[in-house]
Amino acid sequence: MTRVSLLLLVATVVSALWLVHSHYESRRMFMGLETARKEAKRIEVDHDRLEVERRAQATPLRVEQIARQQLNMRTASPTITQYVNVQAAPVSALPTPAAGVAK
Repeated sequence: MTRVSLLLLVATVVSALWLVHSHYESRRMFMGLETARKEAKRIEVDHDRLEVERRAQATPLRVEQIARQQLNMRTASPTITQYVNVQAAPVSALPTPAAGVAK
């Protein structure tokens, strides 16, 4: 009878230790999950902030401001505009629509 009692006692202790270990692993995994969720939320907020900054930097006013300051560009006006005149091609050089059709 003592052997059966001793075997049951050992089984109970092993079972209790296994239960404690599984609870510990469960808590550890839950904390890892919560840490990952917090990190994902932080990254999402950071991404949203960067998107807002990107949109703010791409406004036409900012682009024009950078073009004026860094590239020394200026708006086109008739006084600085140069027009290129293309001479009209002779009429005989233009292809006719009926020339490509075989009869």
